[in-house]
Amino acid sequence: MKTVHQTELEEIDLRVAKKELRHILKRALNDQWPTSEDLKTLFTAQGREIPLLGQVADIIRERQTGSVITYVVNRNINFTNVCTNNCLFCAYSVSPNSEKGYFDVSFDTLRKKIEETQPYQITEVCVQGGIHPKITFETYLEILQNLKEIDPTLHIHAFSPQEITHAASSLEEDVEDVLREFKRNGLDSIPGTAAEILDDNIRKRICPQKISSADWIHIIELCHQLRIPTTATILFGHIENHLHWIHHLSLLRKIQEKTRGFTEFIPLPFIAENTQLKRKFSSHIYKLTSLDYVKFYAVSRLYLGEAFKNIQTSWVKLGFPLAEITLTTGCNDFGGTLFEENITRSAGGSFGQFTTPKTFQSSIQELQRIACERGTLYDLLC
Repeated sequence: MKTVHQTELEEIDLRVAKKELRHILKRALNDQWPTSEDLKTLFTAQGREIPLLGQVADIIRERQTGSVITYVVNRNINFTNVCTNNCLFCAYSVSPNSEKGYFDVSFDTLRKKIEETQPYQITEVCVQGGIHPKITFETYLEILQNLKEIDPTLHIHAFSPQEITHAASSLEEDVEDVLREFKRNGLDSIPGTAAEILDDNIRKRICPQKISSADWIHIIELCHQLRIPTTATILFGHIENHLHWIHHLSLLRKIQEKTRGFTEFIPLPFIAENTQLKRKFSSHIYKLTSLDYVKFYAVSRLYLGEAFKNIQTSWVKLGFPLAEITLTTGCNDFGGTLFEENITRSAGGSFGQFTTPKTFQSSIQELQRIACERGTLYDLLC
């Protein structure tokens, strides 16, 4: 009798792939995960090889998460656009003396933002802002305390490792002490943003004032040690190349194998339109196609799937049609409703900043998959 794996293998025509890629995909279908050395072959796949990657990644996704596609009903709160970091890839932030700057963390404002979501019964609030010079540890603490007072049932997913560093520096305290205090005051999990590319040569060019790769890793591992879950991200498609992707993904897999503290992996395509990075390095910016996006998400499942059960697509950056394709090439999560999404929109993103649970459900059903609302930590609510 043929095994399920043998049947799946026979249904895939691997002949379109070069020999080395065929071997990697055969091993993957037999539960032998690609190594970091295999990533170069996977990322340099071309033409008809890319749909093949997606097909294999989808089989592996099906084994790991079944027919369910998840989404979270959440609300973003971007409480300030003032930032001293001046990252070249960011079109959202403004300098502290800009007339376009805003900064509002008042109880009334936070309450209004939560009240706006009442018809949709959000379960998560995601809070991030720029590195405003007037923000201190006490400011972040106030945000947590206010949100818990407004709705103690909400999961607070807040403050990137960059913001955690800023909070610690304002107190001249250790990062670990800051994390412990935030957790005591309502912080439930942390977004793994500010990672961008975990390569300091690239970081010096695109975000020289941000924390180093080592600092990002240190804070993430501290979070996991303190049982504060985090997401993992990558910003791809700017001035980096596939060798930087390999290094970044390898680091994430090592961390996850060590801590098991990541809830999901979220590849974030770079939106260039209104950024300084495009103006400064226009000739070096990747011109990624739809196939390139499919390849990145598929390779993410193939390489990270053993460590990361959940891989999230980005409807905000890709748009629904392309995001739906990635849900058939390795991804199992659609992301969140958001309500407020300023960063991608400022950079030139045109796919909106809010979607309804019904839109998610309809889109998932069209893929003939099972739609299921989840919590932040992937507890299924359907």
